[in-house]
Formats: sequence, C-alpha cells, structure tokens
Amino acid sequence: MNRDGRTAAGRSVLTVLTAFGVLAGAALAGAAPAGAVPAGGPGRRIAPGVTYREFDITAAAGRTHAHLLTVDLANPHVRTDLLHPGAVAARATVSRLADTAGAVAGVNGDFFDITETQHPSVEATGATVGPAVAGGQALKAAVPKGQRFGPALPPGTTTREVLGVGTDRRARMDRLSLTGSVTTPRGKLPLGGLNQYALPQNSVGAFTSRWGGASRVRAICGTDTDRAAGCGTDTYEVKVRHGRVVGAAGTPGGGPIPSGTTVLVGREQGARELRELAPGDAVTVTHGLVAATAKVPYAFAVGGYPVLRHGTPLSGLDDTASAVRTVAGLKGGGRQLLLLALDGADDSRSGLTIAEEAATMRGLGASDAFNLDGGGSSEMVTRDAGASGVTVRNHPSGGAERPVPNGIGVFSG
Repeated sequence: MNRDGRTAAGRSVLTVLTAFGVLAGAALAGAAPAGAVPAGGPGRRIAPGVTYREFDITAAAGRTHAHLLTVDLANPHVRTDLLHPGAVAARATVSRLADTAGAVAGVNGDFFDITETQHPSVEATGATVGPAVAGGQALKAAVPKGQRFGPALPPGTTTREVLGVGTDRRARMDRLSLTGSVTTPRGKLPLGGLNQYALPQNSVGAFTSRWGGASRVRAICGTDTDRAAGCGTDTYEVKVRHGRVVGAAGTPGGGPIPSGTTVLVGREQGARELRELAPGDAVTVTHGLVAATAKVPYAFAVGGYPVLRHGTPLSGLDDTASAVRTVAGLKGGGRQLLLLALDGADDSRSGLTIAEEAATMRGLGASDAFNLDGGGSSEMVTRDAGASGVTVRNHPSGGAERPVPNGIGVFSG
C-alpha cells in the first residue's frame, strides 16, 4: 500500500463490530462472548474516566479485531503507572501485574530480553530494552541500540524513546538518557548503565536492589552493534555497600542485591578501571534519567518507539509485515491516553503493519502514537465493577498469557 492508501485507510479504519469472546483471567478456552460495544459509540465505562470498546479493522492482510481503552487523564480519579513485578529482571502476566497493583485496566509494555539462543550458556534476564520509571523512581536505563529486541527502529529513533505521564498528568513521548558517575579515590568514571541486561562496550554499569536476583552475566555479552556477538572475557565486578568496596570478582555474579548495596560491572576498559579498586576504598555512585524535552518529572515511563508524531507517521515505517500489536496514542495535548491491543485469536490474528498501526491511531484521533511489544506479548485487561480481578479482553496469540516485565496500568480512586 502506498502512503496515500494508508492515510485513507486510517480515516475509515473502523468497521462493523463483531461480538468477540473475552477471557476470564488466564482461562482461554470456552470463553463467553462479550457484550457488543458499537465501534463508534462511547464504549463501556470501566471506571470514572476510563472506557473500553472493541471493533474490527480492515487491513491489507485481512480483518483484525482491536480492543481500545480510552483514559481521561484530566479526570482527578484516574492515574497511570508502570506495572512491573517488583524487579527489573523478572516477569509476570499482565493480569497478575494488574491484580497485584490494584489496577482497573492495563496493557503490556516494552520489548524485552526474551531469549538467549545466541548465548546458550547465558540466562535470559527478561529485562526490558528501554528506560523505565515507576512511581516517579527510575528503575533502569536503555541498552545500546545494537542490543535491542523487537522490530527495526524507525530512522532517527533510539532505545531511549519512552511514553510517559508527567506529574502534570499529561502524557507525552520523550527520550530518557542515563546520567551518572562512579567516584573513586583515583577519579571519576562515567556510568554506562543502570539495571540493564546489556552494557555498552568499555563501560561500567550499576546494578541495584531494583534489578532483582537474575544473573548479571548477560550484561557483558554482545557489542554495541551486534546482539549476537560473544560474551566478553575482560570483565570485573565490584560490590559497594554504604559507600565502601566490600568485595570483587572476575566475572559478574547473580542473586538478590541488598538495599544499600550497588554492584558495579565493568567490561573491557571499564573492567580495567574497576580492578584499581581495593577493599575499603570509598566509592560514590550517582545515577538518574534525564528527559530530552519534558520540564516536569515523570510519574511513569515505559520504553518502545514512536510511530506517529504531531499527526504525521514517522518516515520509514514498515508496511509489509503484519502482526498482532499493542500501541499507545495521545490526544488532546496529552490529556487523553489511548491504549490499543489487537486480538490474537485464529480468525483475526492477521494484525497490522507498523504503518497501518500509525494510520489506525491517527484515524482514532491521536496526534502521537507509540509502539509497544507485540505478538504473544500483546494483551489488554480490564476489571469490571465489583469484580475481584481483571478479565483478559483479547486472545493472546500464543494461546496463553505470556509473562512480561512491565506494562501500563490504569488506576481509579
């Protein structure tokens, strides 16, 4: 399809609703059909300021079914935050993440380290590609571009891209870059990573209690341009507790990191710098995430990449590969958040291309849109009034909920 064709498709993307099955929790078989919600109607109210509806989309690969949450961030009873399992290197299903956090709705989030077939002896961490902020606190920074999982990035974008909601209750797309340093008796070193599954070459990265108990070996594998490259052999790890070096090792370790402790992992030149430290040396580690455009702090932020900006699709969007996808859109200057997840049922899993995804979000009135993880990760959950837990609204394409490292949660109250 040419660009004009995709634009026209975006304007007429909504077709007649087909009643679809909903899923109770993780039960996928024999689900009862959902009540019909007209595509052009107001939707079903999930909570004050939160509505849900479903509709069909006619795309190049055929009919696909969509599930849409509309979140009014101007409503004082609504808030959003990152859903996560309590550690960066951990995973849980979206339904479990939502129920544990008390969310009324949610979708999956960023792409993540899902497999290490290229490094057979290395544990897949499950950690995400991009930056993450939860409850106003930075959880992690972005891996190098060559180390990412997911479809090819649009030209000009990076792994530092985020969708977030600021303390001003406005949603926006931005970039979050790591800032930080390691101050030692011999000088100050730049910090190259924070709780991320892959460190830049020649750098020093910090791992805190937020990382969890997963092995840190993956951090020294691959290169800045090749995720499949082998694991480094010139590595070193230093443990800092309450500002003093308390241990060291020649290779990265694993296991939970206590509060008040930071583990520094170095590769190549970074490893050589860390070998200069001795037990008892004073070490100060600082780290934070700096926004490229936002002037207010982020209440939450999740990684992915933009596909629509100021009403215009980004150049170079793929228009050939159709897949089940999850995407977020911004309306009304960021006062309204649209969360859309496609269905993975056998009769509607044809999906959308990235270009069609951007056109779809523009057809729904979004000025900006942000692509999240798709395929078997795509999922949407909502909790009906009076229910004790959420319901999975789409059919995950893998036949069951996939554990994921994070998502976007919608809260009421």
